[in-house]
Amino acid sequence: MKDLSRPEDRVLLSARAAVVRDLQACGVADAGSVSIVESAVADRRWWLEEWPEGAPYLAGQIAQDVQDALLPAIGRWPLCPLHEDDAAPHELRISPDLGSDPRWSCEEYEVSLAPLGALEGWVSPVH
Repeated sequence: MKDLSRPEDRVLLSARAAVVRDLQACGVADAGSVSIVESAVADRRWWLEEWPEGAPYLAGQIAQDVQDALLPAIGRWPLCPLHEDDAAPHELRISPDLGSDPRWSCEEYEVSLAPLGALEGWVSPVH
């Protein structure tokens, strides 16, 4: 078990929790996708150790890593609810790319929909 008294472990676990909540909101929090989150968290640990001042940006970076890793496995995630009926739906993107308040945004409409970890109620779960 991780030592939660270490700030870096709290930051990593908080980022993990936010991404898993969003996977759950979309109905794709299966063993494979959660494993991808675990891998992204482990891979970003070095980044945090090398750049402790980057802790506020870590959650958004992990979300982007997971999004990239899920593309070949499940496709675009999370799908933009503003374009669900479009012939070519697209995913929401983390905005800003490197920021302390990561939010899921529709780049086409240039609108922010939800903070990272708060997609529930914004997206329809995949069945």
